[in-house]
Amino acid sequence: MPPFVLPNENNRVTQLAEFIGKRPVVISFNRGHWCEYCQIELLALQSALHEFAQRDALVFSIMPEFQPRRLGLELNDTIQFLCDADNGYALDLGLAIWLGDEFRDLYLKHGIELQQYNRSESWFLPIPATFVVGRDGLIADRFVDPDFRHRMDIDAILSALDKAS
Repeated sequence: MPPFVLPNENNRVTQLAEFIGKRPVVISFNRGHWCEYCQIELLALQSALHEFAQRDALVFSIMPEFQPRRLGLELNDTIQFLCDADNGYALDLGLAIWLGDEFRDLYLKHGIELQQYNRSESWFLPIPATFVVGRDGLIADRFVDPDFRHRMDIDAILSALDKAS
């Protein structure tokens, strides 16, 4: 998995390299607090905290904004929210798309003001994706789908963690 260096809610820099060799990692790219499908996925991840803890796995939610409190999720040692400002890491991985003027206007019409949430005028969003990374730093499984309604199933994540061990 390509390395990242991203800030958390306390502006503490988190590096993927800190965990390689120590524990498996689940990396979930999410669009933002305003995305109902991201909320559903994050609630599903949170509901599996016990299973992740049994596998000594850490979960990262990476999004272009940092609004975990708006998500109404509990912050803990198992799920960490990281901010990918301007989608730099997502762009490096080929996982960011430009929404274009038509979608920008549609989002604004529905009160989704990405420029405020993301503190950027770029109108890029990450493609929802999940990567399961073993202790060796290799991707054990991944799920990428430009249709933001589709996400990796929790059972598939747990299975990949089991295989990566």
